[in-house]
Amino acid sequence: RDYNEKFQYALPASHPLCVSPQSNCIKTSKYNIVTFLPVNLFEQFQEVANTYFLFLLILQLIPQISSLSWFTTIVPLVLVLTITAVKDATDDYFRHKSDNQVNNRQSQVLINGILQQEQWMNVRVGDIIKLENNQFVAADLLLLSSSEPHGLCYIETAELDGGELGPPLLLSPAQGCEMLPCGPSAPPGEVICETPNNKLDKFSGTLYWKENKYLLSNQNMLLRGCVLRNTEWCFGLVIFAGGDTKLMQNSGRTKFKRTSIDRLMNTLVLWIFGFLVCMGVILAFGNAIWEYKVGARFQMYLPWDTAVDSAAFSGFLSFWSYIIILNTVVPISLYVSVEVIRLGHSYFINWDKKMYCAKRRTPAEARTTTLNEELGQVEYIFSDKTGTLTQNIMVFSKCSVHGRSYGEQRGTAGCSPCLHPQCPEPVDFSFNPLADPRFRFWDAGLLAAVQLGNPHVHEFFRLLSLCHTVMGWPQGLDPWLYYKAQSPDEGALVTAARNFGFVFRARTPKTITVHELGHAITYQLLAILDFNNVRKRMSVIVRNPEGKIRLYCKGADTILLERLHPANLELASITTDHLNEYAGEGLRTLVLAYKDLEEGYYGDWAERLRRASLAPDAREDRLARLYDEVEHDMMLLGATAIEDKLQQGVPETIAILTLANIKIWVLTGDKPETAVNIGYSCKMLTDDMTEVLALALTGLRARCFCDTTRPPVLLGPAGLGCCPGANGPSTLLQAHALEADMELEFLETACACKAVICCRVTPLQKAQVVELVKKYKKAVTLAIGDGANDVSMIKTAHIGVGISGLEGIQAVLAADYSFSQFKFLQRLLLVHGRWSYLRMCKFLCYFFYKNFAFTMVHFWFGFFCGFSAQTVYDQYFITLYNIVYTSLPVLAMGVFDQDVPEQRSMEYPKLYEPGQLNLLFNKREFFICIAQGIYTSVLMFFIPYGVFADATRDDGAQLADYQSFAVTVATSLVIVVSVQIGLDTGFWTAINHFFIWGSLAVYFAILFAMHSNGLFQMFPNQFRFVGNAQNTLAQPIVWLTIALTTVVCIMPVVAFRFLKLDLKPELSDTVSACEGGAHVQACCAVHKPMPDGPGHGTKVPNLSWCLEQGGRCMCAPCYSMAFAWPCDMAGAGELELCPHKRLEGYHALVPLPKLLTLPPGSSGALHTAGAEEAEGTAPVHAAGGPCGLAPLGLRLLTPGRLW
Repeated sequence: RDYNEKFQYALPASHPLCVSPQSNCIKTSKYNIVTFLPVNLFEQFQEVANTYFLFLLILQLIPQISSLSWFTTIVPLVLVLTITAVKDATDDYFRHKSDNQVNNRQSQVLINGILQQEQWMNVRVGDIIKLENNQFVAADLLLLSSSEPHGLCYIETAELDGGELGPPLLLSPAQGCEMLPCGPSAPPGEVICETPNNKLDKFSGTLYWKENKYLLSNQNMLLRGCVLRNTEWCFGLVIFAGGDTKLMQNSGRTKFKRTSIDRLMNTLVLWIFGFLVCMGVILAFGNAIWEYKVGARFQMYLPWDTAVDSAAFSGFLSFWSYIIILNTVVPISLYVSVEVIRLGHSYFINWDKKMYCAKRRTPAEARTTTLNEELGQVEYIFSDKTGTLTQNIMVFSKCSVHGRSYGEQRGTAGCSPCLHPQCPEPVDFSFNPLADPRFRFWDAGLLAAVQLGNPHVHEFFRLLSLCHTVMGWPQGLDPWLYYKAQSPDEGALVTAARNFGFVFRARTPKTITVHELGHAITYQLLAILDFNNVRKRMSVIVRNPEGKIRLYCKGADTILLERLHPANLELASITTDHLNEYAGEGLRTLVLAYKDLEEGYYGDWAERLRRASLAPDAREDRLARLYDEVEHDMMLLGATAIEDKLQQGVPETIAILTLANIKIWVLTGDKPETAVNIGYSCKMLTDDMTEVLALALTGLRARCFCDTTRPPVLLGPAGLGCCPGANGPSTLLQAHALEADMELEFLETACACKAVICCRVTPLQKAQVVELVKKYKKAVTLAIGDGANDVSMIKTAHIGVGISGLEGIQAVLAADYSFSQFKFLQRLLLVHGRWSYLRMCKFLCYFFYKNFAFTMVHFWFGFFCGFSAQTVYDQYFITLYNIVYTSLPVLAMGVFDQDVPEQRSMEYPKLYEPGQLNLLFNKREFFICIAQGIYTSVLMFFIPYGVFADATRDDGAQLADYQSFAVTVATSLVIVVSVQIGLDTGFWTAINHFFIWGSLAVYFAILFAMHSNGLFQMFPNQFRFVGNAQNTLAQPIVWLTIALTTVVCIMPVVAFRFLKLDLKPELSDTVSACEGGAHVQACCAVHKPMPDGPGHGTKVPNLSWCLEQGGRCMCAPCYSMAFAWPCDMAGAGELELCPHKRLEGYHALVPLPKLLTLPPGSSGALHTAGAEEAEGTAPVHAAGGPCGLAPLGLRLLTPGRLW
């Protein structure tokens, strides 16, 4: 330890993750008991709003300018700071608890040749640790020895990447040929390695031991967070500890994301502050003028303060006084209220049982609370394909071996021999006792070729059984083999080889044992050329029992086909046709090849490989060049095709999201043919689309074909485009599509299409595409994926969604939201996202309204009090207005409100559009709220002021006094804003009722208590006006004044909303009215077959059409569809059709605002409005017959008027 602690590691002692240099103690918490208060306050006062109110508090402590007590500001400020501090302290407590749990785990450390129990926090770099089966790895360790033969060690990597069993780790020196003794007599060794970094899949180092030099790679490392499995014990040397470990290096903070409403709100707060300054300046000038012209005459009665020597200086002091009084236009509780509402919305997502996957026992999770309303504004979705749209459960479906294709054509759901006798029987593998009974294959010809000894087929399956990283174990005494694969693809290929008689049995660092048709054969494993995203291939070099050296390689077709020997030209052409056929069916393909190596060449190549692996610099580049050298002039064996089925509900989800005007882009590394087929399967692409755009990006190059007369069309992987049905000439555009000079053209081309599928894209390019749309379209983007290759895209988008699937949990850890199936995205956006946006917008509109109505009364009062900065309300009302009287009702609305039920949100995707267009809260809506607040404040002040000018009490005494006026105005204000929030609330719950009426009750209780004799006796200097509230509110004229003020303030709002609802209803208004029974509703059931006729047998998506009672209509796609009917009706009448294209054999009637009248028995042509004439012609029957009205619940009255 003393020797190792002399070295300075990359992570300094000042780093937040580091407790002490080279210590294994981790620290993810931010505070401790001593630092919590100062650090937390410092963080909170970095918020502009908190600093602003602290400044106001300081101003209030200056007697010359403050007409309010200091507690009117400090009470709300302290409350806000306290709530935030409690939340931060709670979060940090759980971080402390987690840290302590991890740091106090026990580990066996070899100290002076004796194993001693040590806490993880006491482990140091250079220590030798013993791990036992099922124990967590304490730090990043170099494997020294193991209980398993050949120094193998098996680990589970769930905490790192969500994987189950990782590849075997090898003993470092001489790849397991020697075992390192661990004790005092062990010869000294030295490890020189890379500096700490966050790359989980890479490690570079060198071990010097016994005068030998050994290469160290990631295969020799046990990383912190892994669990030892299927290994009795192992010893490891601590290389990185604590914050230096790769797990902790990956624990960095994710980039903070802000919503568009947050950014707008910050701008509006600055505008409000500017408005506040303007009001202060106006009132300050008024004070200076009044003091100069009027106040100077009353110096004997109203003398200036000692420090005031002129009217101008009095106006200057008055400016600061009014800044204090009018500060409530910038609400201090706004930000805390927003966070509370967002927290509630996050819990609703977490608690949603309809987004819970029972099969995986995985609920939906909101991993952030700051982006909920942004879910209601998404315009672009960027989706991965494998594991996101598909199940990532791979099935060996077809293959091509030496120019012959095997595998029957079947539907995606398979076929049942009972229902379809023509379907082939699955292949019988009963001859093979080691066959997996779950495996199915429908072409007996392939098995016959194996049994007849076809050498090409044998070599094909031999490659599949050797070229992989799969591990296999027998379960107990049962000969059944249990495979664990790093990827589902490898598992499917090895299982296929197993069933056809080439059974992978076991591996060691130097051998692979395969049972070939019942005979055990052990191959010497000479080298493994690993797969990565750049190489896109994997190779193994083995020596068979006859001593022949052969390289087996499998990989992407674009990579392997160009590395084949020229003698394979004809076979490659046939295989390419098969590959295109497989890709057209949506299958994932790989090409298989081999190469025989001469002994002399291999010896020379292996020596160069050894030297390159020991190179101190550019090691990876040298290895890549050697790999590329040996992987040339290979002989083609064939190709495999694996089926990855769509997840349940993907087509329906994409169809509904498309109706919501959300553009869905699929970004995948697959071939264009595969991606296009998946596009058709999931209904992104439809048969009525004559133009398709598929962008194939190889490296950073993209070739796009644009027709000069039509939109962009199909692009092949090699840049060969076609224009289906195009009449005009085509123009070839070849460019680096994601570079600055071409990115705009690429974006415009892509955005001109209904569907976009980007193929052959790398993880970096996924992020670049998302960033491109963010940069130029200024639209809210959402990225969804399930693998580590989607992390960059997820972090780049405004909202990241992780699918907790079979590719680990790295995507989930980087995401803002997570769930287990793509179909839940529909509910996340259309229900939770739309509601969150609606609630937040209504909350903000009402919040600004009530604060301006409250504050502007002071402004009007200033003109009647000599601009003296006297307040209308008493200081306790000012203190409690935002935190007691009006806080809970608006919070209830912000958390629980909804305009339509969740079922309607799903049935009417067009309800989602207001969020995309930012219609519910923008600068225009903000000014409307401000105008309404100012209007309310004018009436709130001048109506009581006018009434009190001549009003008298019951006993004839003058009613007009300051305290009675203040009570009347305050009571009117509380009642008006309570009635207003009642009007704004669209969904009433018991909580809403309790908070609204409870807040009113609390107001009157506090009001009477503050004017009671009891408080006066306890605090005579604070509560001087005993009985004022009781006496004032006992006067009928006061209640009439309050009632008049309430009616005058509220009636224009009610009238405006009534007229808007009647003359220009929103879609949500119509749907809500339909829900209430005011409309006749006709629903096309999900997948309802149509009657006999041209469209017989087709199915209709889940759409609901509502017809308003007065004849005005709406529909999900265009707001104007009245009802649908089959295309095979007999004709009658001149009708207009929806401008949208017809839906699978259904036409849509569009009477628009006018009533539809058809004389019974009339006939005529049916025409479209705005669509192509060819699509708009269909016969219709006016009454009776097969017109299809009755099944939809609509009826035609005697004069032909449709209701």
